[in-house]
Amino acid sequence: MNTLRAAALYFAVTFAAGFVLGTLRVLLIASRWGEVAAVLLELPIMLGIAWLVCGLTLRRFGISATNHRDIGMGAMALLFLILAEFALGILAFGRTPAGILASYATAAGALGLAGQLVFVALPVVRCRWGRFRPQ
Repeated sequence: MNTLRAAALYFAVTFAAGFVLGTLRVLLIASRWGEVAAVLLELPIMLGIAWLVCGLTLRRFGISATNHRDIGMGAMALLFLILAEFALGILAFGRTPAGILASYATAAGALGLAGQLVFVALPVVRCRWGRFRPQ
């Protein structure tokens, strides 16, 4: 149960930050410099936020490589991310599932997808290859 709560917290905080930054990206940056430049500016900020949130979440819930819950946390966070992206795209922006999937074929979409894959891998990276050790 801790793994589920950890994944939910990690996802929710990072997704909320992404929603705010994404809004700013679309309204302020993409219209001036283009979508790819806007994503390139946003991506390191989002990954930095995810790095910090991940560490705090791992520590709070005692997730570690030794109990293999780091993999579960990342996998569940991915599930939450996919569900939220599709729900938001369909319900708030009137997009179709096919349209959402097609957006990943663009340069900006591919960059965003790469960032999402890093987000999902961060619990494992921090637990197995970093200096992170939960308390």
